[in-house]
Amino acid sequence: MSEVALYRKYRPSKFSEVIGQDQVTGVLAESIKHDNIVHAYLFSGPRGTGKTSVARIFAKALGTSDNDLIEIDGASNRGIDEIRALRDAVRTLPFESRYKVYIIDEVHMLTKDAFNALLKTLEEPPAHVIFILATTEQHKVLETIVSRCQSYVFKKPTIEILKKVAKDIAKEEGFTVSDDVADLLAFMGDGSFRDTIGILQKIIGSSADKKIALEEVERITGAPAMRLVYDFILALADGNRDQALTLIDKGVETSIDFKIFLKLVMREIRLALLLVMAPSLENKIMNEAGEKETEFFNTLKTKPQSKILAPALREFLDTYLQLSGSYLPQVPLELAVIKILG
Repeated sequence: MSEVALYRKYRPSKFSEVIGQDQVTGVLAESIKHDNIVHAYLFSGPRGTGKTSVARIFAKALGTSDNDLIEIDGASNRGIDEIRALRDAVRTLPFESRYKVYIIDEVHMLTKDAFNALLKTLEEPPAHVIFILATTEQHKVLETIVSRCQSYVFKKPTIEILKKVAKDIAKEEGFTVSDDVADLLAFMGDGSFRDTIGILQKIIGSSADKKIALEEVERITGAPAMRLVYDFILALADGNRDQALTLIDKGVETSIDFKIFLKLVMREIRLALLLVMAPSLENKIMNEAGEKETEFFNTLKTKPQSKILAPALREFLDTYLQLSGSYLPQVPLELAVIKILG
């Protein structure tokens, strides 16, 4: 089974199955209920958050058949000739539905001339046509286009939501994952349902048995071992510069992705700081932590220099921006450790 097939297998088919976008789906469902339909919608938000899935559900809820639902990739149909052809096509009546629905994905990729041609259609759309424009970069869409649309912003799903999705799908496929595994899968998904499910697909395809181990996820995705992340933070909390630099060198030897490593480090430091500074969040954080993460937090509490973590987090935020352009990606991190620990 391919990655795409698994994502499609669990793609929502009705509003009630959409996760994490209740505000958007609620308003759209109400608009259909009261027949308050406009002719142009703009769905914006990060990749993999369900924009095109909700667009399809919306079209189906309007009674639009497959023959009257047209999907266009804005990245590969971005020129004025393609949009002119679209303007001619919209004049024809639907085959068997009340509306012809055009979903234009990645609409921000259109050229300026293509945008201007599309604008003319949006200004005077045929009564039987609905446009749903989807984009990950709304700031690149012409303001005149945005002003003609009813806009909806799709939110990034939280780590908790992605963890639940990963565990539920794994269970449906006959696999079990621990909280630690689900947490790493959700983190690697980086706020995208599609990416999280795609990573899970790779793990399922390579797993030797029905129980997915944390080490399998680390090996298959190239993510740094969480033990390395925890030991690095504990070295900082101990004020042990030599140990921290040695662990960075170990990361070089195992060819880890230092951007992923530092993102994981910053995430764990942030949670550790919240445990200290916001006691009201302790139950929430600890309930969502896996077994190994809980053990790490409990160990960190005993460290004498854990107060160094706040300045370390500030320093690492700047360091992260330097990693992409560094010839030796470990160097910015090494310099940060030296600055933090003196």
